[in-house]
Order: sequence, then structure tokens, then C-alpha cells
Amino acid sequence: MARTPTPWNRLVALGLAFGVFAAGCSSGPAPKTEQPPPNPVPKANAGTGFTRIVSGAEDSVSAIPGSPDAQYYYRFRQIEPASERFTLLDRDLSFYFKPSPDALHFQVENRQARPVWIEWDRSTFFAPHAGAGKLAHSSTRWRDRNGVQAPTQIVGLQRYGDYLLPVDYLLDPAGRDEQLHRPLLPEDASALQFTDAEFGVDLVFRIEDRFRTYSFRYRVASVIPR
Repeated sequence: MARTPTPWNRLVALGLAFGVFAAGCSSGPAPKTEQPPPNPVPKANAGTGFTRIVSGAEDSVSAIPGSPDAQYYYRFRQIEPASERFTLLDRDLSFYFKPSPDALHFQVENRQARPVWIEWDRSTFFAPHAGAGKLAHSSTRWRDRNGVQAPTQIVGLQRYGDYLLPVDYLLDPAGRDEQLHRPLLPEDASALQFTDAEFGVDLVFRIEDRFRTYSFRYRVASVIPR
């Protein structure tokens, strides 16, 4: 004869059934979403002779420009217009240049009281062991390489400093807003291949609604082991 469940047995059975139901209905922890890896910095290509990638181009106060870990450093000469001090002066503008392995730094002073403009899109960079092409300066990014670069105004009696490099040396920063580029000259053993190499710029200025070209050329005078 079947035994009638006691109130205690019914309570235990009900508790077990509720536990099974709760276990079946509960969900586990939400799966973690993997964060995408940070955008990688492009790797330098040793096959091209350029084994460094540069972000921007800081001007150095050192008498010998170059990175601290460089295997070789450079001495430069300004051959056009010839100048031991890397300068040019006329009635409108005053220039000072500082070549470096990363870029060609310069400063220009507007010597008159009216504004002048640097016409970047009309200007040209002559790369070492390469040819003539568009130039980039400090605000040029990878996305701008095929676009129009707006002129830069220099107001009367003011100075402007910047640096220059071939626009073809710009590298894709993989979504970041920084200027990655190949250096103008290598600093490893391949630097010896650039002895006597020449490079320079044709900078076009708009002065009183007339375009005027200022040409500057530089030669690697020596490549010296550090």
C-alpha cells in the first residue's frame, strides 16, 4: 500500500524541483568580447635601405643632426645657393635651413609689412637618389598625399618654421592621426650609399599676387661612423 507523503517530504520534493528548474533557466556569464588589437605600426623595409620609421620630425639642437642610436651621421653642404651658413636673404624673405636625416628643417622670415604665402602644391622636393615630386610638411598626412594642400600665410614681419620631405615617403598610420614617414636618409650601414647624394626643394611663394620660386640644393659632404 502506497504511503502518503508527509508535509516534510512534499516540501523537500518541491525544493528539489525548484532548484532543477532554476538551474535550467539560468544563463551563464556573458561571453567576453575580444578587443581588437591596436593598429600596428608599419614595419620598415630593410630591402629599400630604410630601416627606420619616423613620426613627425623633431628639430635637434645638436651640432650633428641624427638619432642617438645612429650608426652613421652626416655632414651637409648647401650648394645652391652656395652658403656655409645654410641661409639666403633678399629684400622680401630671409631663410635658414637645417638638413637632417629625418627631414629638411627650415625657417623663413617675412621681411616686409604685407603677408606672403607658401604655395605647397606648387612646390617640389628633389629626393636623394630619386627624382622630383610633391613635398610634405609638418601638417601633411597620409590622407592628404593625393589632395590639395592649402597655402600657409606668413603675416608681415613674422617668422615661420617647418620641415619638408617627399610626399612619397609618407606611410599609412593605420587609422591614427600622426605623420609616419621614411626618413630622408638612413642611419645604418646603408648610409654609405648616400655619400655625395644631392637633394633639395623648390619653394614657391606668392608675394603681392606673383609667384616666386626659391631653389635650395644640398649635398651629403661626408658619411661618418659614429
